[in-house]
Amino acid sequence: MADEKPQKVSVGFIGSQVLTGRVAPTELAKLRDSLGSDGWRDVRFEDGTAAIDLTKVVYVLVEDEEHRVGFGA
Repeated sequence: MADEKPQKVSVGFIGSQVLTGRVAPTELAKLRDSLGSDGWRDVRFEDGTAAIDLTKVVYVLVEDEEHRVGFGA
């Protein structure tokens, strides 16, 4: 991939729980590919690994890296 910089991702679950962290683009691609399947998947975040029950995932939000601060930015 052209940009291997980790991206901030929020994974939403049934019941309104949200898991947020930074993941590598390749790890995000693996997570997206496994959505809709049954079972569990280990997802490697920058600060550790989380086991995710794929049947409970409602959404995956990937934040844009374009942050702006101040007026007219």
